[in-house]
Amino acid sequence: MDENTARMAEQLRKNPAMLKSLMQSRDGQALMQMLTQGDQGAGLQRAVQSAAKGDTSAMVQMVNQIMQTPSGAELVERINKAVQK
Repeated sequence: MDENTARMAEQLRKNPAMLKSLMQSRDGQALMQMLTQGDQGAGLQRAVQSAAKGDTSAMVQMVNQIMQTPSGAELVERINKAVQK
């Protein structure tokens, strides 16, 4: 995960209202679809549980996988810009 994405994740963690707004947005919904495709969200659920316990490595790996595709990288960039506003 690059520095901008890490900063975005920290901002969202500190601001639940911003996170809720993001998740209700079109880009947030697209991100959730990318994170849950293939296993109906089981991997995301495990990653969130691990992150809640302080181990963010699974979440980082999931975001990195998304960012390997052009559409995923573009999506994460749009989300980064929206969070910085």
